[in-house]
Amino acid sequence: MALTMLDKTAEKKEKSQWSADIAAEFEREARNPNPCVGSTLLSENERTRVWIIRLAPGERIGFHRHVLDYFWTSVSGGRGRQHVHDGTTVEYTYEPGETRHESYGKGEFKVHDLENLGDREMVFMTVEFKDSANKPMQLPAGVTPQSAAA
Repeated sequence: MALTMLDKTAEKKEKSQWSADIAAEFEREARNPNPCVGSTLLSENERTRVWIIRLAPGERIGFHRHVLDYFWTSVSGGRGRQHVHDGTTVEYTYEPGETRHESYGKGEFKVHDLENLGDREMVFMTVEFKDSANKPMQLPAGVTPQSAAA
């Protein structure tokens, strides 16, 4: 059976007030949902979107919204912090090759960010499935698959 984030234990989980910058960014995402669930869109076809996240130590990818069924794989392993739309802040350690599958019912979603707390680059691959309970959100102008640019 495929593992989900519900099967993963946070090393740290707290509900406390976020910094003014984080809270403001979260509010901006709520007004203008961000469908870019990775740093770079590597490939897209009628069924899938394939993303990569590469975060240097201390680097953070901002708030983004998951509405499609998807899975992610930690390529490098590492340690990260997420601010999640339910108001919690969680920290996890990821192992190389660790994979989690997520799915969302009609109208369900998850909004979060990700910050690299480690001392080396942290890399994730994410594959979204367009044939999900929710329709794919429109990507911003200029976000095109890297493979199309080659």
